[in-house]
Amino acid sequence: MSGLAMSALGPSAHTDTFARDHLPPTDQWPEFRLDGYDYPDRLNIGVELTDRMVAKGFGDHTALIGNGRRRTYKELSDWTNRLAHALVEDYGVKPGNRVLIRSANNPAMVACWLAATKAGAVVVNTMPMLRAGELAKIVDKAEIALALCDTRLMDELVACAKDSRFLRQVVGFDGTANHDAELDRIALNKDVRFAAVNTGRDDVALLGFTSGTTGVPKATMHFHRDLMIIADGYAREVLGVVPDDVFVGSPPLAFTFGLGGLAVFPLRFGAAATLLEDASPANMIGIIETYRATVAFAAPTAYRAMLVAKQKGADLSSLRIAVSAGETLPAPVFEEWMRETGRPILDGIGATEMLHIFISNHLDDFAPATTGRPVIGYEARIVDEEMNELPRGTAGRLAVRGPTGCRYLADDRQRAYVREGWNLTGDAFLQDAAGRFHFVARSDDMIISAGYNIAGPEVEAALLAHDEVRECAVIGVPDTERGQIVQAHVVLMDGVEPDAATTRRLQDHVKATIAPYKYPRSVKFVAALPKTPTGKIQRFLLRQEASS
Repeated sequence: MSGLAMSALGPSAHTDTFARDHLPPTDQWPEFRLDGYDYPDRLNIGVELTDRMVAKGFGDHTALIGNGRRRTYKELSDWTNRLAHALVEDYGVKPGNRVLIRSANNPAMVACWLAATKAGAVVVNTMPMLRAGELAKIVDKAEIALALCDTRLMDELVACAKDSRFLRQVVGFDGTANHDAELDRIALNKDVRFAAVNTGRDDVALLGFTSGTTGVPKATMHFHRDLMIIADGYAREVLGVVPDDVFVGSPPLAFTFGLGGLAVFPLRFGAAATLLEDASPANMIGIIETYRATVAFAAPTAYRAMLVAKQKGADLSSLRIAVSAGETLPAPVFEEWMRETGRPILDGIGATEMLHIFISNHLDDFAPATTGRPVIGYEARIVDEEMNELPRGTAGRLAVRGPTGCRYLADDRQRAYVREGWNLTGDAFLQDAAGRFHFVARSDDMIISAGYNIAGPEVEAALLAHDEVRECAVIGVPDTERGQIVQAHVVLMDGVEPDAATTRRLQDHVKATIAPYKYPRSVKFVAALPKTPTGKIQRFLLRQEASS
């Protein structure tokens, strides 16, 4: 089955038809290539990750680790069924209603997501740091009436509800191990059996809001089958997940990267997920050492910090796979990790619109400074502005299609992301003669200086290869003579003086490493770089600062 049109959508169990009613028009959909991803008409991802796993014999296997305790698949199944009863019987959740969840990464958040999904709801997971105004934009866009919130994070959501046209109820749950909040107390006496809503595979299960901080947020729409696809594609092919695996990672569950890597992937295959509210490199190392974690998800900056810790004696030997995404992986970090551990970091690229990673290095096919090859079921090409495919070795726009793809909720920006059936990710890439894809820059990270195109990440990789540089971010800043110049924001290693001599050393190093015209004409030394909770450097903040 390749090429899915709306007319081909399977049956729906949603009595609240908001989500399906607000899918993009058929002619704006990407082409969906579904060969090899065959699921029944009726599918509920919440059931597949819990009750179905118990039925398969994984009841006594550890599913979640967090807040100082382990929970088996049977415990998770019972817990989520009790919560689902509460949502339906006490809070009136109907199939298709949108339910917002606000929490840091902890087992209770996963349980709430699974419970709401079993009840047939469309879940919107949100970041703990969002303020009332940001939450209001999400609530208004998705017309959300009910929110579940860790009781430690209630203030902003309550403030949002006070002035909201849509948000009528904010219900607290206990994100710790105490189960001492309204939702937990109501669920306590419920039956551990729950007849989950028989949702369609093409029912919307999840709305993933893009992480942009300005303007009107975009909501990406993902079906129950999409959540199965990322596990049965990337997690099966690239990660080769087995029941003995223990996952750890820094990305928030509120992002699709985190939800896939720390919930869907392990639970689909009977493995265990460790959940950390504070996923600092130090805490991640503690988890790896304590639970002998085997699969890690993090940004390159975290791996760099973990390398420093390893050199001081940290034991990372249990890790069989390290996955890097969210930020391009500089070659020096890859090479140092290989030297220190004997294993590669698997770089990959995903997008909220595509749900998860669609191009990746593989354990048997990897190389430094490359993003790798398309995951099974996906194809990618490099195109120009007119969608013409470009020759190998030529930088252009990355176009992707496969079993997942962009569907924005009632948003005119769908036309910009999808063209001629392809998803345009907003990244500049090139494909080499061997067929591997190489990241060049985000479209807005390309610096044009005196007629030269300079990719910021290339300059960053050169700087990171210098042993006095801990972290860096490169942007283009306006310049009267050259249009733009390269500006580097650098975090130095301890003990290195942030002076003119250091600036000259770094500039000379870049000139000696890559084409001299690419060197940073401006170097700013900073104590820290602005980052998202996933570790992704927020270059737009540096650009805003430079232009103010």
